[in-house]
Amino acid sequence: MNAVITGASKGIGKAIAIKLAKEGFNVAICARNPITLEKAQADIQAVNPDIQVLAIPVDMGKKDEVIAFADRIKSTFSPVHILVNNAGLFIPGSLHEQEDGLLENLMATNVYSAYHLTRQLLANMKANKKGHIFNMCSTASYTSYPNGGAYSITKFALLGFSRNLREELKGHNVKVTSLSPGPTLTASWEGFEAPPGRLMEPEDVANLLWSAYTLSEQAVVEEVIMRPMLGDIS
Repeated sequence: MNAVITGASKGIGKAIAIKLAKEGFNVAICARNPITLEKAQADIQAVNPDIQVLAIPVDMGKKDEVIAFADRIKSTFSPVHILVNNAGLFIPGSLHEQEDGLLENLMATNVYSAYHLTRQLLANMKANKKGHIFNMCSTASYTSYPNGGAYSITKFALLGFSRNLREELKGHNVKVTSLSPGPTLTASWEGFEAPPGRLMEPEDVANLLWSAYTLSEQAVVEEVIMRPMLGDIS
């Protein structure tokens, strides 16, 4: 069994990769930073020496690199049973104050990367009538908030992509799930002094993904919103 997780050198992506490795999946991961990616590869391999871990440095904001990553997967990692579109950038700020070009850059990483990679890997899933695509959305995909800015726009767009994909793939037996976690203990929250236990753990998201994947063939979780027990952080 093979899984592809983008943006998997740390945080939620890495937690998902480790979970799937423990469950016996070969995993292909990517990230921009080759140093953190190499460490993630070693950590994932350590939890299950019997699986293959393919780690490729990729800037998911660049279409040509996304396509090259997909080509590598198709030649060495086929078929793909789980695709997790997790790569993303979080840059808050008011729309009228954000620098010119930020929306385009965030759209490329947060939305277009999922669009291009999914399109490249979808033919095999449809032919096999098997596969599960997880799109890592956000509570920001549903709720507008101050300083959401360009980031929030991209997360609304990713949820729209995911919903449309779900409708298109119903008849092909390929599942699509939108996972939308709220504040989670990742690099995006570095520097934020939250009380202990206030943020969710990346492993919470990984465990929820696994629960959704292991449902019966005739069942699919379309959308899930996760929040800390005490709610969002304002």
